[in-house]
Amino acid sequence: MNLILIGFGNVGRALTYILWEKGDRLKGLKLNINVTGIFKSDGGFIDHNGLKLGEILEKGKQHQSWVPEASPLSYIAELPCDVVIEMTPTNVKNGEPGVSFIRKALEEGKDVVTSNKGPLVVSMKELLSLADKKGCFFFYEATVGAAIPIFTVAREFLKHDRILCIEGILNGTTNYILSRMSEDKVSFDDALREAQEMGYAEADPTYDVEGIDAACKLVILANGLMNMNKHLSDVEIEGISRVTPEMIELAEEEGYLVKHIAYLDEEKMEVAPRLVPKNSPLTVGGTFNVITINTELSGSLTFIGKGAGPRETASAILADVITIANKRGGIKSG
Repeated sequence: MNLILIGFGNVGRALTYILWEKGDRLKGLKLNINVTGIFKSDGGFIDHNGLKLGEILEKGKQHQSWVPEASPLSYIAELPCDVVIEMTPTNVKNGEPGVSFIRKALEEGKDVVTSNKGPLVVSMKELLSLADKKGCFFFYEATVGAAIPIFTVAREFLKHDRILCIEGILNGTTNYILSRMSEDKVSFDDALREAQEMGYAEADPTYDVEGIDAACKLVILANGLMNMNKHLSDVEIEGISRVTPEMIELAEEEGYLVKHIAYLDEEKMEVAPRLVPKNSPLTVGGTFNVITINTELSGSLTFIGKGAGPRETASAILADVITIANKRGGIKSG
């Protein structure tokens, strides 16, 4: 199976390392993966016969396969490729450049896997429709909850069922901050500073602490699991910046924890701080994510795992690639 990787940041490098490190194990699964292109914002590593991933990781742009200013838009059709993996930074305003990369891949009849929330928040229905028209798979497990296999479970095991509502904690940064405020009685500012120092939060933490990241993931869940056509503007959003230690202490006295909860049903979509009973499965701590889906036949199903991290996200991407390989029954022609 030939792959093109677009994006070589933390997730792209983690995936490249896993493909190199686990090559023999993947061959044991009868999956012979060959990467013909890896693209960064300023060029790409290109080899029609397949890149030596260990050398790419070691030498970087000093490797002989590096082509400055090479654009994936010019190579998606040219290079041997069965699956395009899109991992560029998230842009929730217009989805670019990810939307253009994904659209080009699907137009060329390539299956696509992405970890990028932006294209799905902006153009999910369009891209899914294009994939269907072209007979391509378009998977996005890594966009919500990292390695939590929520879309795979729904796609493979809940076809017979109807999802009534979804709720959970979809952002590890906010969960870390609220956990520290609750467990160790630190202030919001101190907890945020810790999160930034530990790499959980960006220098500008607005998307996390104001609930935008969680809202984006809720839109993807709505459209991907409940077949809706929702946009970011449909979500009522409240962040955690106004949560005080006094609020948390008062909640605990009544047997509750304050958690940043995303909720979705056929009538409502919201992300906001909420009181959660201490015995609820939604009280996971640290950077963990939790997603509960309530269904008509199967009842309530809860999934817990690390909601972020390059290796966890790369694991979800690889799982999607393996799913495509199994569904294709081998390497796709073309």
